[in-house]
Amino acid sequence: MPTPKLPTGPLKYAPFLFKPNLKPSSLVDPIKLLKISAETKNLRLGKILHALLITSNQPSKNGHLVFQTNSLIYFYVKCDEISVARQLFDEMPERNVVSWTALMSGYLHNGLALEVLRLYKKMVSLDGLCPNEYVFAIVISSCSDIGRVEEGKQCHGYVLKSGLVLHQYVKNALICMYSRCSDVDGAMRVLNTVPGYDVFSYNSVINKLIELEYLREALEVLDRMMAECVVWDNVTYVAIFGLCARLKDLKLGFQVHGQMLKSDLECDVFVSSTMVDMYGKCGKILYARKVFDCLRNRNVVSWTSIMAAYLQNGYFEEALNLFPKMEIEGIMPNEYTFAVLLKSSAGLSALGLGDLLHARAEKSGFKEHVIVGNALVIMYSKTGNIKEANKIFSDMIFRETITWNAMICGYSHHGLGKEALTVFQDMLVAGVCPNYVTFVGVLSACAHSCLVQEGFYYLNQLMEQMGIEPGLEHYTCFVGLLSRAGLLDEAENFMRSTPVKWDVIAWRTLLNACHVHRNYGIGKRIAETVLHMDPHDEGTYILISNMYAKARRWDGVVKIRKLMRERNVKKEPGVSWLEIRNITHVFVSDDNKHPESSQIYEKVGELLAKIKPLGYVPDIAAVLHDVEDEQKEDYLSYHSEKLAIAYGLMKTPTGAPIRVIKNLRMCDDCHRAVKLISKRILVPCPPPTCQRILITACGAPCLWDLMLWKSSIGRLCYPDFDDTALRQGKRGVVLRKGQWKAEEDVSAVNPFKEVWPQETQAPFDPNATCRDQKAVLSSLGKQA
Repeated sequence: MPTPKLPTGPLKYAPFLFKPNLKPSSLVDPIKLLKISAETKNLRLGKILHALLITSNQPSKNGHLVFQTNSLIYFYVKCDEISVARQLFDEMPERNVVSWTALMSGYLHNGLALEVLRLYKKMVSLDGLCPNEYVFAIVISSCSDIGRVEEGKQCHGYVLKSGLVLHQYVKNALICMYSRCSDVDGAMRVLNTVPGYDVFSYNSVINKLIELEYLREALEVLDRMMAECVVWDNVTYVAIFGLCARLKDLKLGFQVHGQMLKSDLECDVFVSSTMVDMYGKCGKILYARKVFDCLRNRNVVSWTSIMAAYLQNGYFEEALNLFPKMEIEGIMPNEYTFAVLLKSSAGLSALGLGDLLHARAEKSGFKEHVIVGNALVIMYSKTGNIKEANKIFSDMIFRETITWNAMICGYSHHGLGKEALTVFQDMLVAGVCPNYVTFVGVLSACAHSCLVQEGFYYLNQLMEQMGIEPGLEHYTCFVGLLSRAGLLDEAENFMRSTPVKWDVIAWRTLLNACHVHRNYGIGKRIAETVLHMDPHDEGTYILISNMYAKARRWDGVVKIRKLMRERNVKKEPGVSWLEIRNITHVFVSDDNKHPESSQIYEKVGELLAKIKPLGYVPDIAAVLHDVEDEQKEDYLSYHSEKLAIAYGLMKTPTGAPIRVIKNLRMCDDCHRAVKLISKRILVPCPPPTCQRILITACGAPCLWDLMLWKSSIGRLCYPDFDDTALRQGKRGVVLRKGQWKAEEDVSAVNPFKEVWPQETQAPFDPNATCRDQKAVLSSLGKQA
C-alpha cells in the first residue's frame, strides 16, 4: 500500500486529520489551527476543523463552548463568510463581549456599517453587556464609514463616562471619525483634550485638514507632532509635501525634505512623486526633475507628477515630450496622465496633437472619466474648436462643477456670451452649485455681450445669495464690462471707491478702454497710477505712446520712448509663426530672411489687391510713427501676421485650415484686412492668457478686448466659405500665444523652445527632446 503524501502548509500541524484513530487530546490543537486558517484564509481547512469539532462530541463547559464558537465566528469572518458567522452567533445559547466584537468586526470588514450599529444596540439593550475598548473602536469606525457623526458623538460621550477614552484604539477611532465626517472642530477638540496619539491619528487629522483647506490648522498639528517627537512615516511625508504644495511654501518643503533624508526612511515612489509635485507647484522645475531622475522604480504616478510639474510652469512641450519616454519604459498612462497631456496641448494650442491624444484616450478606455472629459473640453476650447468642446460636454454622463466651468469659460473666451450664460442657467437647473471660478466666466461673458445690468446682478446679488465673496478677478471683469460699454467715468469711480487692492492688469484694462474710446483725460490719470504701481510695465508705455500717436502728439511719443530707454524697458517685437508638416516658419514685420520671401511678398500684394475693391483702405492711423502716408502703407502691408497667412495659403491645399500663432495682439489694420479676406466680421474676446478672434455672421458688433494681454488668437476662413461651413467649424486659422525668445536670426528660433535660466542647466539632455513634436506625433499616431 503506497505511503500517503505528507501534507504541507497549515495541514502539517494536524496529524489527527489524517489518522482516524488519533483523537485530539484537547481543544487547543483545532482552535490554534482555526486561527491559522483564519489568518491564511484557508476555508477548506477551517471547514474540516469545524466538522471535527462537531463530530468529536467532547463534553465541554459553557465557557469552552463560547470560546470554541467565538473562534469559529472569527474564522468565518476572516474568510468573508459573514452569513455563516451570523448563523453561528444567533445559535449561541450564551455570548460574551468577544462574540459581539468578532461579529461586529466582520460586518465592518465587509462594509456593513449599519449592521454594526444595530448589533451594538442589541448588545447594550438585550444582553446588558458592557462594551470594551475594542467594541467602541469598531462602532466609532462604523459611524466614520457611513458619516453618522451624531451617533459617533453619542459613542464619544459613552466612552468618556466609561473611562476608555485613553485607549489607543479608541483615540484613533475618534480622531478618524471626526476627520472623515469633516467635523474639524471635533477632531481638534479630541486632539487637544486627550494626550498621546500615534502617527496614524495625526496622519488622519492632517490629511482631512488639507482636504478641507484648513492649511494653517494642519501646520499647527504638524508642530504638535514635532513637539511630541512622533516619528513620521511615508504617509506623513506624503501629506506634508502636499501641504507645502498647497501653501507654495518652498522653505518648509526644503526643511521637510532635509528631515526625511536625515531620518533614513526608505522613500517610496509615492513620497518621491509628492516631492516632484511640491517642487513643481513652488516653481522649482529643476528640483522636481532632479528628484524624478533619482527615482529607480518609476510608475505612472511619478511620470504624471513630473508632466504636471512642467505643465504648471508653462513648459508644455517638455510635458508632451515625456510621454513617449514613459511608454519606452513600458508604463501605461492613466486618466490623470491624459488629462495633463491634453492640458499641455491646450497650452500650445496644438489642436492636431490634442486630436491624437483624444483618440488615444478613447482607445485606452479613459474617455468616460470625468477628469479626461474636463481636459478635453478645456483643450478644444483653448484651441479654437468650440463646437467639439460643446459636443464633448453634451456627451458627458457625469458632470462636476469643473466641467460646467470649463464650458462657460470656453464660450466666454470665444466671445459667445449668451451661450455661456445659457450654460450657466442649465448648471443652476441641474442643481450644481457654482463656485468662485464659475462667476469669473459668467462676468466675463457679460462683458463680451455688454450686459451691464445682468453683470451688476450677478456680482452684487447672486454671488451674495450663493455665499461667494467677490474677488479681484470678478471686479476686474466688471471693470471690463463697464469699459466695453463706454462707461469710463463709472469704471474709474468704481475702481477708486471699491475697497479692493487692484493690480496692474485691472488698471490697464481701463487704460486700454481710454485708448479705444480716445478719452485721454482719464487715460492720463490711469497711466500715472499704473506706472506708479509698476514702472517697468512695458504694456503701459506702449499704450501711452499709442495714445499720443493717435492724437498726433509726436513729442509725447518721443518722450515716452526716451523714458523707456532710460528705464531699460524694451518693447517685445511682434512675431507670427505657423507649423506646416511639423516645420515651424517664423515671420516678423518686413521679414526678408525666409527663403521664399519674394513669393510671400507677391502673395501679400495679391491678397491686398483683391480686397481693395471690397472697401479695404490701409489704416495709416495704426502706424504710430511720424512718417509719410505712403511709407505708412508699406509698413502696414507686411506685418508678420499678413506674411504668415500668405505663406499658409501658398503651402496648404485648398480647404485646409491655416493655424497662425502670434505673440502680440493684432493691429487694427490687420484686423480689417482679415475681415475682408474672410468676408466675415471678427469679434475679439480674451481668455485669461490670450485674445481669441472669432468669426461671426455679418452685422455682429466689433468689440475690443477686455484686457491688454500680450498675445492674440484668431480664426480666419477663406473667401469661398459660407455661414454653414463656418458654424460647423470645418475651416479656420487660429493665432495663439507661444513661448518665444528674441534672437538675431529670428527665422531660426523655435518658439516652443524652453528657455532655462543662464546660471543653471537643464537636468536632462536638451538634444533628446523632440522640438518639432515628431516623436510625440509618431508615438500617438501609431496607436491612435
